[in-house]
Amino acid sequence: MRAPGFTGGTIDRADRVRHEPALLQAALDDPRARLLILHGLDPELDGEGRLGWTGLDTIEGERLFLGFDGEVPLFANALPRGMTAPGGRSPALFAMLDRFQPADAALYAAARSLVDWHARHGYCAVCGTPTEMFRAGWGRTCPNCHAEHFPRVDPVVIMLAEFRGQVLLGRQPAWPPGRYSALAGFLEVGESIEDAVRREIAEESGVPTGAVRYVASQPWPFPSSLMLACVADALDDAITIDVHELEDARWFTRDEVGLALACDPAAPFVAPPTYAIAHTLLTAWYEQGT
Repeated sequence: MRAPGFTGGTIDRADRVRHEPALLQAALDDPRARLLILHGLDPELDGEGRLGWTGLDTIEGERLFLGFDGEVPLFANALPRGMTAPGGRSPALFAMLDRFQPADAALYAAARSLVDWHARHGYCAVCGTPTEMFRAGWGRTCPNCHAEHFPRVDPVVIMLAEFRGQVLLGRQPAWPPGRYSALAGFLEVGESIEDAVRREIAEESGVPTGAVRYVASQPWPFPSSLMLACVADALDDAITIDVHELEDARWFTRDEVGLALACDPAAPFVAPPTYAIAHTLLTAWYEQGT
């Protein structure tokens, strides 16, 4: 099975440094330390899909410790206080997503989500006081009520429904022409992964499902989701789409999925991009039956 995009990170996140100011200062003083080049939240990539880095002395800012690449300390800069994090993905980033080296993609995912979180959480959720960075950038603390806040991860289920050798895929109107992909939705409070999978499939397509099996996960840094990929056994194949969520939903055979994954001109739909876990999920389903 192809590894999902943004996975396979190789750096040492070095949690010990987050708790020891002396260790953090040593990393900041290390002449080998490198700073991730970001334009807003967008990285720089070279011709080989590697991230761009510079020295700590070249750009001012509040440092967020990412970890060690071997013995080299790596940092990113928080956005200046009061600067709003750019929403969504820029056209420039869209053009880069399939060029990343896997390890660099994983590192960028962590850095982007962390920078974005700081930009969105400058005030205490308890009392509204401006917060201060601590734990080397992996938390914010309130000087007034002393509440501590940490980067959040939002779980999202993304899933296929399977019925008699066919798989259910949906289409959103904003997607490129012809693209179909897995259904997806955020977990709600008080809900298991399995319950969320069944609920989301029923809400979006009207298809009832039973057993659910987990396949893989993926950090999705737009801004801070964790995609939980699953396959559910459908109990019926009748579709009633939620027009507020989907433009269309259809059942596709394994052969049709194979054509789409191979980018065959005869394919009845366009598969999701390779960096998306929907592609991983669809590939795993296809290969299971071949």
